[in-house]
Amino acid sequence: MSTTVQITAADINKLRQTTGAGMMDCRKALTETNGDFEAAIDWLRKQGQKVAAKRSDREAKEGVIIAKTSADNKTGFIVCISCETDFVSKNADFVAFAQSIADAAVANNVKSAEELSEVNVNGSKVADLINDKLAAIGEKIGIAKFERIEAPYVASYIHGANRMGVLVGLSKEAAEAGKDVAMQIAAMNPVAVDAASVPAATIERERNIVIETMKADPKMAGKTDEMLGKIAEGKLNAFFKEQTLLAQAFVKDAGISVETYLKSVDPSLKVTEFKRVALG
Repeated sequence: MSTTVQITAADINKLRQTTGAGMMDCRKALTETNGDFEAAIDWLRKQGQKVAAKRSDREAKEGVIIAKTSADNKTGFIVCISCETDFVSKNADFVAFAQSIADAAVANNVKSAEELSEVNVNGSKVADLINDKLAAIGEKIGIAKFERIEAPYVASYIHGANRMGVLVGLSKEAAEAGKDVAMQIAAMNPVAVDAASVPAATIERERNIVIETMKADPKMAGKTDEMLGKIAEGKLNAFFKEQTLLAQAFVKDAGISVETYLKSVDPSLKVTEFKRVALG
């Protein structure tokens, strides 16, 4: 594929930082995909490269992440207030500022970042407070991420000095299990609760990468499409085991799965959903 998009050194470096692939491979990947960043990650994977493909849809560079729940633990919120440097993100006043906005999200039970921007805190709209803070600090700041879940019981967890926030919805109250599962999600970054809840587009993308990688492997030469399909399904099952929460090995006891751990706490305890937001 000939590219009509100019590939810059910054583009190449961004792909290197995200995937860990070499500079020349990153340049070729971006050239082959006409500068499409996500397609370039897939291109590298189809060449058989073990790339550290970060899911960047929920990442911001610097900022403060607050994860907290309502008093009755039935609603959880994650608010990420972004900034440009870690000098600001580590500042106690800025952390307190982020905390006040997260508190406003909880107090007003807001449903979106847009709604949060309009909420009043001490007589001023959050949007105006952010503009005032921007003017005082001299860095671009804003509500970079907002997540919210409702469940019979929601556990929240903040990891690494406000650099990651996790919410876990459970089918009933189970505070210790909620914290354990939230720490699992922080550590292992699953794509979904279980295989049934993995988005169809994600499954299709993984299947396509697996098949294209096998077709490029000389050892797979001569295998029929049917055989390749069966091998691909086996590899997809391995993907589900590694990448879906309930099937993952439990970080506190690798001998059991998260699903087995939950059943040991309460056979009827279920994870309804989760959210994970991390600074990248």
